[in-house]
Amino acid sequence: MAFIAPFAALYLVFTIWPVFQGFWVSLHKWGLMGKQAFIGWDNYVKLWGDKYFWGALSNTTKFTVAAVPALMFFALLCALAANRSSGFKKFLRSSYYLPSVLSVSVASFIAMYMAAPYLGFVNEFLHTIGVLPPGQEIQWLLGKNLVWVTLVTTTVWWTLGFSMLLYLAALQEIPDEITEAAAIDGASARKQFFFITLPLLSRTHYLVFLLQVIACYKVFGQIQLMTNGGPGTSTRSLVQYIQQTGFAKNNMGYAAAMSFALFLILLVFSILQIRVQSRGDAA
Repeated sequence: MAFIAPFAALYLVFTIWPVFQGFWVSLHKWGLMGKQAFIGWDNYVKLWGDKYFWGALSNTTKFTVAAVPALMFFALLCALAANRSSGFKKFLRSSYYLPSVLSVSVASFIAMYMAAPYLGFVNEFLHTIGVLPPGQEIQWLLGKNLVWVTLVTTTVWWTLGFSMLLYLAALQEIPDEITEAAAIDGASARKQFFFITLPLLSRTHYLVFLLQVIACYKVFGQIQLMTNGGPGTSTRSLVQYIQQTGFAKNNMGYAAAMSFALFLILLVFSILQIRVQSRGDAA
């Protein structure tokens, strides 16, 4: 008990207490200078009728639905490549993980430079291979659909490393005897992957899925830096709207109410996902 006491104290002070404090703030009219008045559930009533809140939540959900499957797919693909016995194994592992050590600002500015018209690498490459005719440029950060492609691609490239390591660790825990026995019985590499490897990675799938959904719903940095929520408010995330409401509009109480609503959404989702995982393990 004495060993976990320091961690438990820090966890209570910096994680549990802010949740209750945030809920208390959400029940007040609260500005940057402090508490102004107790208003009860008014912030939550306002939240239900706020089209900008639902728009930001819709944008965040759209980003999550696009980013999470792509990230899981490429993380597993990279883990499979990095797990193969070859002389490039260490190089591949380092290369796949390297972008994740970059700060969000560095990753975002690299992506903005790559996607820039006229001078960006992507458009120049498309010109080189003849996909884009001379004089025509693709505005990757201005089109309402293309901007999502850019944001999702940047996020997958930048955050791939951690999920890849989780898959890689799980792949290394699969006993070689299982795949060797399957090969002796005549199972092809394709059948070994779909009927042995993938099922044995089910717990890792659940873990990566849960972690990435939570991370995507908290997305802020790359959207703030690359699009600032634009064009218009078409890419404004919920966390970005909370930040604008709390600091730019000096309405910390309403921002706290939206933060607590996001907390409840993620809490309910996490509980449901854990229950689904438990039932899958029991079956």
